[in-house]
Amino acid sequence: MLRKQDNDSSVGQPDAGLPDWLSRSEDYQPGHDRDGFIAKSMLSVTGVLARLRMDDGVQMRLSPSGGCKIICGFACILLTSLTRNYAFVLVMLALVLCRMAFLPAKILRRTASVAFTAAALTALLMLPALLLGQRQSALLVGTKVLVTVSLAMIVAGTTPFHELTGALRGFHVPDVVIMTVDLALRSIARLGRLATRTLTALQLRSVGVNKDKSGSAGGVGGVLFLKSAETATIAHDAMVCRGFTGEYRRTAGRRRSNHARIVDLAWLAGTATLTAFFFYLQALA
Repeated sequence: MLRKQDNDSSVGQPDAGLPDWLSRSEDYQPGHDRDGFIAKSMLSVTGVLARLRMDDGVQMRLSPSGGCKIICGFACILLTSLTRNYAFVLVMLALVLCRMAFLPAKILRRTASVAFTAAALTALLMLPALLLGQRQSALLVGTKVLVTVSLAMIVAGTTPFHELTGALRGFHVPDVVIMTVDLALRSIARLGRLATRTLTALQLRSVGVNKDKSGSAGGVGGVLFLKSAETATIAHDAMVCRGFTGEYRRTAGRRRSNHARIVDLAWLAGTATLTAFFFYLQALA
């Protein structure tokens, strides 16, 4: 009985063989490391996504149809690129700025940032021409880039993506071209969002100093590669299940009203007037 009571009294007492390092508390202070690589990567990805979001175009009240918009935009870009008269470029710049004044704030910010960035890059590339005394050529090229990029961004920002693909189908563009552009833009946007989430998870889970930042970048790239392969397989299986034969069919929408037809005719008439003005200035040059 005495031996049993001794054994019971020993329960609850600390073990004499417990190491000291296991019994004392730890105060771990991880080393500080810069996350500039992750922040710059996330900024680059989000910047690319902001320029590829063509599926959120806003159809405005006086906007023409998708096909008419493509015709007018392409004609204006072509005329601006071919002209040698700076007066015509200034007229196009004034018209583009007036059109931008009626854009929503979101589309206006995107259009202005891309257009002025392209113009600034062009001015940097044309800097040798300025130093050699060719100021007129450098100014002409820079203004042309500003006008043409603004026109392309206005068409993309004011036209929903399904209307663009429908207009291309109406112009008898090959189906494989439409399918490639459609799938590429949608896949790039989806993979971009995945890259942003992966980089955010990497930033939240990074503790201490990471000496292998290239390995982290390789891990993000590997995740994107596996996800892209999975997305391609899912898209292929969905096309097979739905009987897709490689042909884009244009959905029969509602019949256009007389007001919409008048808007298209007005835009086409304005483009024809600009074309006549272009040839008039070219004859004077």
